[in-house]
Amino acid sequence: MGIRGLQGFVARVCPDVGRMVDLREMAEKHRIDHPDFPPVIVVDAMCCVRYWYTPENWVCGGQWREYLAVLEDFIKAFMAAGIKLVFYFDGVVEEKKRDEWIKRRLQNNKEIARIFQFIKTHRKQPGRGMFVVPSALPTFTRFALKLLGQKTVCTLQEADFEVAAYGLEHNCIGILGQDSDYLIYNTCPYFSIEKLRLDRLVTVMYSREDLCHALGLSLTHLPLFACLLGNDVIPESLLEGFWDKCLVTSPSKNNSYNRRANIILAVANYISKLPCSYSSLKKLKEMLPLGLDETLLYRGVQSYLLPGQQSPWIPPNVTNCQMFSLQEQTAVCQEKEILQLAKEQHIRSENYTIFNILSSGEIECSNSLEDECDTEIPGQALIYRPARQHIYSVLLESGKGGAYPVVKEWFVYFGNPLQQPELIQPVQPSVPGGTPNLKTLWFAKGPDVEKQRYSTFLACFHLQDGMEELQALEAPVAAFCCLLAYLMMQVSSLSLEDLNAFVAVILCLKGKPAAQLAGLQLAQVDSRAVHLGAVFVRGLTTLLLANSTCGFPFRMDDLMPWEMFDGKLFQEKYQQSHRGCPLEELLEGNESLYAPFHNVKSFICKACMAKKRTIQSRPRGNRFTTGTQQREFHPRFQQTHRSSFVPPYHNQMRGFLWRNPQSQGREYRLRHPEWRRRFHLPPR
Repeated sequence: MGIRGLQGFVARVCPDVGRMVDLREMAEKHRIDHPDFPPVIVVDAMCCVRYWYTPENWVCGGQWREYLAVLEDFIKAFMAAGIKLVFYFDGVVEEKKRDEWIKRRLQNNKEIARIFQFIKTHRKQPGRGMFVVPSALPTFTRFALKLLGQKTVCTLQEADFEVAAYGLEHNCIGILGQDSDYLIYNTCPYFSIEKLRLDRLVTVMYSREDLCHALGLSLTHLPLFACLLGNDVIPESLLEGFWDKCLVTSPSKNNSYNRRANIILAVANYISKLPCSYSSLKKLKEMLPLGLDETLLYRGVQSYLLPGQQSPWIPPNVTNCQMFSLQEQTAVCQEKEILQLAKEQHIRSENYTIFNILSSGEIECSNSLEDECDTEIPGQALIYRPARQHIYSVLLESGKGGAYPVVKEWFVYFGNPLQQPELIQPVQPSVPGGTPNLKTLWFAKGPDVEKQRYSTFLACFHLQDGMEELQALEAPVAAFCCLLAYLMMQVSSLSLEDLNAFVAVILCLKGKPAAQLAGLQLAQVDSRAVHLGAVFVRGLTTLLLANSTCGFPFRMDDLMPWEMFDGKLFQEKYQQSHRGCPLEELLEGNESLYAPFHNVKSFICKACMAKKRTIQSRPRGNRFTTGTQQREFHPRFQQTHRSSFVPPYHNQMRGFLWRNPQSQGREYRLRHPEWRRRFHLPPR
């Protein structure tokens, strides 16, 4: 969160606190001074993702291959200078931050509503001034950086605390981020991601010593200074009266500054006159309406003390509560072996959010680009809840021992005021042979266990009967089929045209480099397709959760959005499909995609029909549908376009489709003579 207004205050009122530095030169100096330790910059990744996301399009669900290329270029620039990067991500929303988290999420809802209003009015993406990061960007950034070979850490507590502690302990040349709390921690230098010029590797470095000089303070004063301006521990609402007293006596008041800047100067002036001692803090506490919690100031100051550091403001007998971490709580999961492995994988960014569930029984999900006015599509939080309930059951082993622990969900969706968590009851999935326990899924070995992992994963999405067909596919395509089949089952308003668009994307995406996707131009942007793109990408995080729970039947890399989705490409396919364009155009004239297209569709429709869900054609064209345009889809006979043909079920997947072993399973070929005749191909 940082200290509101402090970063802007530094830029406007005391700009000398920040100076431009050359990171190459700093790295070279570090090598000379510390020849046994390579120069390292620790990166607060959560501060950086909005600066890393530079692809032009951001509303359509994410330009994931373009984004991956941006991250690769970022890493290469530092590697060329011999600088190692260590990336830290928030692994938990601490209870003290929950109110601020809720406040921001509700504000984000308003911003997203304005974005959709703009798209509906102008049929295009808003300008960068309305930018919000694509749904789940921080989550997939973590896995992208691991894919690119970087050390990536997911925290067990406050991210900025762990970043500052790592920087101090490992003698890093600096912290890269954009959080004013790094002006307060007594740690290595603080570099601005906002001011970074990657081509020259220069940025602004902020000096705590110069900030103290400008404010008449010492480094020891800074933690108390931050607390009295309001932070995660002490809310600003408790400090208004104190600020007014400081403003009355402050000689530094300047009418050309805004109120916040004058408050910062007045509080600094007041603190500068206090002796640095516990008794001073005790007297100050009496001036503040801090309610019944007398330890609030201590906890606030203490939150900035890194391991091994002490403060004269804190009595020596007060323990450092900042070192408290999730695993020391009374965990929901009492199996130490399970909890320890989940914790280790969490820290290494190898799993997704399961440690939070096992330790605290709590999970959260931030905003998505969803249209609150589109009542036909439920919030993604509600769409994927049945799958999550099955996942919770596997994870918490519901019913074993008679206990059914609930999971507290903080999921953002329209209509949820976030006043309290929703208590979600786990529901056992229908796993053939019964649900295996976590020890089996996580620790056992052998082909039977691998089959159990896969079938348990599928059961979370109601697809346990489709195991044989899915295992015949490439892993990313199989995962895509799981997600899309589940999505089509859960959302009755999704149409045959929507299905066609999604399937066309994963097939046409193959082999397209980032540069080609960046060059794709859209004549207009459809708001419903924006919504569906966000829902699909959030579904991928549900796959990650299921995969982590079931002992990784898939490689996590196979579940990434750059393997199966591109926002602009989906917009193009969505609009083509709803205009009723021929299959040849939808698949870009690539006849080798016809068989995979029909077979993937056939599998999804079969799965839906097993759940008594019939997919209808509802071409929207210019965003309207007539009753005469609707028709039921029966996969044995239906033609989605005049030139297309859908194979019967008993021939699906293996009857017509095979994978060329010489192309590592990635090249699809037509094998059935009848298909080759229909598509005018020579005999095999």
